[in-house]
Amino acid sequence: MLSLIWGSSFILIKKALVGFTPLQVGALRIVVASFFLLTIGFRRIASIGRVDWKWIILSGFLGSFLPPFLFALAQSEIDSSIASILNSLTPLNTVVSGILMFGVLVTKRQLLGVFIGLFGTLILIFTSMQLNPSQNFWYSLFIVVASIGYAFNINILNRYLRHLPAVGIAVGNFVSVAFPALVLLFFSGFFDLKFSETHVQLSLLYVSLLAVFGTGIALILFNKLIQSASPVFASSVTYTMTVIAVLWGVMDGETLNFLQLLGGAIIILGVFLTHKKTPQ
Repeated sequence: MLSLIWGSSFILIKKALVGFTPLQVGALRIVVASFFLLTIGFRRIASIGRVDWKWIILSGFLGSFLPPFLFALAQSEIDSSIASILNSLTPLNTVVSGILMFGVLVTKRQLLGVFIGLFGTLILIFTSMQLNPSQNFWYSLFIVVASIGYAFNINILNRYLRHLPAVGIAVGNFVSVAFPALVLLFFSGFFDLKFSETHVQLSLLYVSLLAVFGTGIALILFNKLIQSASPVFASSVTYTMTVIAVLWGVMDGETLNFLQLLGGAIIILGVFLTHKKTPQ
């Protein structure tokens, strides 16, 4: 379910950018998702203890506030299928952030996997630059930063918030970020748009679908998945969602050549090496 929902998010972002700016897409996505989550789970806020709120707020900004803006910015210049492949760095970054910030032990194989994953990323970006010279592939870095934010968020959820209900975490995250997003939406020029125009109405529909399904419902499912399994397993949903996203991109007229697919495969190989368990 997560693969289908998040895999479809990239094409929804692409379509939403037809009528909205990246800032408007990101801010509106957060505001609508906040309203949806508060509607269905307001009472769950009571389950969050005082000591948990610092982690809820940090988790909210890293995993729910920054990524919507970063993905929208990136997809204003690069194809949705490329964005989804680069998002496959999330499991790799989950391991790296676990090593750097959470005291997870590292092996030589994991270090090798990190470098292989980075090599695949460079192949993907530079090959895409040659295939689509009109696109600014420096914007790919926004996806990399977003995947780092997701990775830290996953480790925070796993280490500090496993005892809280998944809905409570999701509602708490968006209570933390709703007001800043609303302020940004107000100053983005969103309320000055002509909502009688068809392309604006369609963009509003796409962002609403993205917010309810790709953010609200998906976040609850993902939080539950982290609590039920390991953070590595949970972050591995980025493998399968990439397939869905690439299929949507191809159907929408995007092109991928062999070297781009090779770069994506190398990234996944690097992730596999970082996550493969060492025999005891």
